[in-house]
Amino acid sequence: MTGLHSRVCPDTRWSWVEIDQAALRYNTRAFKAQLARGTKMMCVVKADAYGHGAVPCAKIMSAAGADQFAIATVDEGVELRRGGIVEPILLLSEPPVEAIPTLIEYDIMPSVYTEAFAYALGESASFAGKVARYHIAVDTGMSRIGLRPIDVLEFRRNVEFHAGLECAGIFTHFATADEPTGWDFELQYKRFMDAVSSLDEVGLSYGIVHCNNTPATMLHKETQHMMCRVGVGLYGMHPAATTVGTMDLKPVMSVRARVTHTCYPAVGDGVSYGLTYRIPKQNIQIATIPIGYADGLSRNLSNNMDVLVRGQRCKQVGRICMDQCMFAVDVNGRSYKPNTPVEVGDVVTILGTDGEQVITAEDHARMRDTINYEVTCNFGMRLQKVYV
Repeated sequence: MTGLHSRVCPDTRWSWVEIDQAALRYNTRAFKAQLARGTKMMCVVKADAYGHGAVPCAKIMSAAGADQFAIATVDEGVELRRGGIVEPILLLSEPPVEAIPTLIEYDIMPSVYTEAFAYALGESASFAGKVARYHIAVDTGMSRIGLRPIDVLEFRRNVEFHAGLECAGIFTHFATADEPTGWDFELQYKRFMDAVSSLDEVGLSYGIVHCNNTPATMLHKETQHMMCRVGVGLYGMHPAATTVGTMDLKPVMSVRARVTHTCYPAVGDGVSYGLTYRIPKQNIQIATIPIGYADGLSRNLSNNMDVLVRGQRCKQVGRICMDQCMFAVDVNGRSYKPNTPVEVGDVVTILGTDGEQVITAEDHARMRDTINYEVTCNFGMRLQKVYV
């Protein structure tokens, strides 16, 4: 067999996620090339690298130019360290105090914005004979986490004395960086720079300055500073319509399955729970694939999405089940190659490319009224990943 029919898939279940290593390498290098000379790149690999697999992706990014990594939970940082990642790792929030011993053991930098946490971090680091590095998070308008800009100087002064602490960075997060011009973005940036300037004026160190997320890296080169945090773009997805023309990105994730069963129900028979689809005429073949909403294929897509088989589009029919779903093949009609029914073992593409046909994360996002980030994160829940 050749092409998609020769794809490697797990032995235990005929559904999987394919991760294109070359595409990930290409995107990482493309973003690195966007940065000014000397500007570092922090690659965001939280949520299991947006569903793509944190450790394998981090290793590819590291070889392609990543300087640091960012994660959302302490456990994600531990996974990277145990997987052999040696670059600095930033936790993009302040965890519970109980997590401090783990942060110190695995050399994970937390984002800090309360004095109580900073003191506890410093005490634990000193007790272990270490110095704990941290980044100051500044809330410039997103109202999520961080110090108010006017409180940054007082915070930094109050924790400066502790020998167990080292301020390794200061950052903020933009809420509207996907707007090429916007008052809110400019206001957030001004507030951030005011906070940084307040430390400069009294000679307090603050480490690496970073504020650009993915859309800001693509649209606002003037705010790159010492490091940019790149996330969704690394995986070949644009963060917004406004960035589409700025860079050529290659999708990294494909989702595929193999047909496990076929049948020809009688005219009028229904398919799946609730019988929301009924066979409209003769010679409609129903094929089953082992992927469902527990794998990230949203139940809201039932009867509304296509799949790709042998380079052709077929309609998914009936309600998507927890572990399986079905699609229809009009064997003698125009919607599929005439007189060519599918067979058990045929490869079906849920997300990705087959021949000239393509289904993207953005396609699924539009149908679900959500964003491409959520689509790939969901597919990473329990499907085995195959790196190609």
